[in-house]
Amino acid sequence: MSDSQPPPQQPNPSPSSTPGPAEPAALLLCGARLTDGRVVDVRLGGGRIEAVGTAGSLAGGPIPAPAPASPVTAPADAAPAPARVNLEGYLLLPAPVEPHAHADTALTAESDGPVPTDPQDVQRRATEAVLAQLGHGATAIRSHVRVGDVHGLGALEAVLRVRGVVRDLVDLTPVAMPRLLTGAAGADGLAMLRDAVGMGATAVGGCPDTDPDPTGYVEAVLELASAHGCAVDLHTDGTDPARLCRLAAMAGGLRGGVTVGPLGGLGLLPTEVASRCADRLAAAGVGVVCLPQGGCAGADRRGTAPVRLLRSAGVRVAAGSGTLRDLSNPVGRGDPLEAAYLLASQDALPVEDAFGTVSEAARAVLGLPAVRVEAGFPADLLAVRGDRLAGALSLAYSRIVIHAGRVVSRTSAVREYCDLGHAGTAPELPRQARHP
Repeated sequence: MSDSQPPPQQPNPSPSSTPGPAEPAALLLCGARLTDGRVVDVRLGGGRIEAVGTAGSLAGGPIPAPAPASPVTAPADAAPAPARVNLEGYLLLPAPVEPHAHADTALTAESDGPVPTDPQDVQRRATEAVLAQLGHGATAIRSHVRVGDVHGLGALEAVLRVRGVVRDLVDLTPVAMPRLLTGAAGADGLAMLRDAVGMGATAVGGCPDTDPDPTGYVEAVLELASAHGCAVDLHTDGTDPARLCRLAAMAGGLRGGVTVGPLGGLGLLPTEVASRCADRLAAAGVGVVCLPQGGCAGADRRGTAPVRLLRSAGVRVAAGSGTLRDLSNPVGRGDPLEAAYLLASQDALPVEDAFGTVSEAARAVLGLPAVRVEAGFPADLLAVRGDRLAGALSLAYSRIVIHAGRVVSRTSAVREYCDLGHAGTAPELPRQARHP
């Protein structure tokens, strides 16, 4: 099997047209299958879905040239026919998003010694990580970035530069994450956090469990977030139910929204205790991002959040990938569909609900508008080879990613087989097949 993915900077939706990043050209997706079984054409324009119709209903030929007219009465140039992408054999889905990444530590599993903090190295690795996640289908990424201590603001500056470079391909949101925020030792971290918001970080967070005063840490983050309208995303295992309930009580009603995760320790508590915590989180409107693929720096790896219990309590639960090949998870893939696959296979979530944790729920916890394959919704879509959602979560190698109405990434896979060596003695088998 071979994978190929052309540089996202030069997407090629069709041989005849290459939309520009400033003003996306009209795009027609032909013959795509939806999860309800319908086969449709989908017309995109202006970064949104303009129309969805039965296959062939929107795929008219080019608009004919107007009849000759005098210079005075000549009509304006007719709009060109939309570029076409043939999606026969593909399942069309709302694009997933990545609600929990660590771009500054990505791709450091094989590093000798501490994680490199040189801003140029961070920028190189973060760019590679973001493009890998985009290739998997994530059109928006929230990435935690360490600030303060030896890191200063260099890693955040690097990730912000990456955000500017990839802004036409994927939405990247850095979360400023200091180690300490309370007492004399936390004064520098608090100053760095304020500077990080001034630099452009629109979300703040960190690991309150590592601070000598976890409650004070949360109070400091929430106060700064409230003053600047930032979102809050905090790492915690949830092993201390009283602390988790206090966090929920403090976080309720914050304008930018509050997310916690991965809550791996919550599933180790007695069911009645975990249920009370889930009820408090639901009442406060606090979202949870679980990490089915493993833990991350700043969170223990003792298990995954009790997803079914949290969902039963009314908590909005999203799934993230966590780290991408760093010391916390040296084999992390950064693939949202793998996170959904693990929830379906290990937590026995229905396939549709599992995919919802990386699409609908993940977009909600990031404060992004909903996406459906319907007219009027944002044109952030993922096409995977196959005809059923279960198959897409199982073997989705070939993918076409659409962000803001443009094809921004393609990955194709072909599997080849050798000769059987005894032709005529066995049923004829294919030599080559497109792989999902």
